[in-house]
Amino acid sequence: MSGHFPTLSDFGYDTWWLILVKCIAIFAFLVLTTLAAILIERKVMARMQQRLGPNRVGPHGMLQSLADGIKLALKEGITPFGVDKVVYLLAPIIAVVPAIMAFAVIPIGPMVSVAGHRTPLQLTDLPVGVLYILAITSIGVYGIVLAGWSSGSTYPLLGGLRSTAQVISYEIAMGLSFAAVFLNSATMSTSEIVAAQSKHWYVLLLLPSFVIYAIAMVGETNRAPFDLPEAEGELVGGFHTEYSSLKFAMFMLAEYINMVTVSALATTLFLGGWQAPWPISIADAANSGWWPVLWFVAKVWIFLFVFIWLRTTLPRLRYDQFMAMGWKVLIPVALGWVLVVAVLREVTRDYSQWIGVTVLAAAGIAVCALLFVGIWRLIRLPSTPQATEPAADPFDPIAGGFPVPPLPGQVLPDSPAREQVSSNIIRAQLAAPAAKENSDA
Repeated sequence: MSGHFPTLSDFGYDTWWLILVKCIAIFAFLVLTTLAAILIERKVMARMQQRLGPNRVGPHGMLQSLADGIKLALKEGITPFGVDKVVYLLAPIIAVVPAIMAFAVIPIGPMVSVAGHRTPLQLTDLPVGVLYILAITSIGVYGIVLAGWSSGSTYPLLGGLRSTAQVISYEIAMGLSFAAVFLNSATMSTSEIVAAQSKHWYVLLLLPSFVIYAIAMVGETNRAPFDLPEAEGELVGGFHTEYSSLKFAMFMLAEYINMVTVSALATTLFLGGWQAPWPISIADAANSGWWPVLWFVAKVWIFLFVFIWLRTTLPRLRYDQFMAMGWKVLIPVALGWVLVVAVLREVTRDYSQWIGVTVLAAAGIAVCALLFVGIWRLIRLPSTPQATEPAADPFDPIAGGFPVPPLPGQVLPDSPAREQVSSNIIRAQLAAPAAKENSDA
């Protein structure tokens, strides 16, 4: 079976037309998966909420995503007055391009033969392939930040700032969850990480890393219950409030392609990549040829279904809960787990592989229990309402030039208009009994 796994030495020998075919195939896979994900998301959410969902365009509504895309492309593009036009137009492009580029180092299958050329089912690979994905995906947040800033409006700006803080917080936890994978596989190459999981998938050995990454990837993609940069109850529509037509569609395309990318990365790092699940993997033919593409796509769609499931069932977290979970729970637990993995690998070095695997898996279960307890204690509702102390300094809602709501404990100052309204109400209440007596007389 070892001959099926490509190594770094297998890359860099493809002809130009084969590289072009791979690029087109990756782009087509991402776009078609996005169209299918939008339709399936609406169908699954309707099923969970006892609705019909889209059922008008095409047989059983199967062409609804295509119709929505055409509608968005043909709608009038409105550019609000006062925007920074160059940045306003570049922001959707900056959001989409990194999402597609990150898929370049994702292994989709083993070595195969294409028109007589022996090639891996992967565009390219790097000795630091996972770090390349982290760097590229972190660039995508600039599209969101610049979209909020260039719109020249308060709510998009707040949405962009929220997204910045959100990505910074959860990129740290995500990177720390990768560190345990690097320690266990002794490589940062995506193809070699898949090869290192030929006996044990890392979801079993490094369960805390998988759980932390699963939470971080939902926050990274701004999906419910972590879709706080787009919270319509607070920010109207978030960073893309002032966007319409094709520019708005590009933000939606970037969101769904990011979902596919982080799902593919989770498959690569923790679910054995394109390798067949047990007991199918007993047959050597299951991990050779084109069959692994099927296993890879199936694993990616499992994660996409979880994205849909979370959006349908969980309410949105408060922003302070979300940020506290990242800084106070995920990052400390991820740091501690990396230390545990390093120590256990050194301690069990002289023992059999079975003992090392068993000890690491048991430690992972214990750390996961600690992680869940920390999250539960952080986001649970208080049993009794806590009294908030009044602010020491008077609160000025327009001190920074933009009207902002008061924080807990802050009270809006009485304005002359409010005092006039209050006095009018009191005067009307006092005059009401006298008017009633006159009418009775």
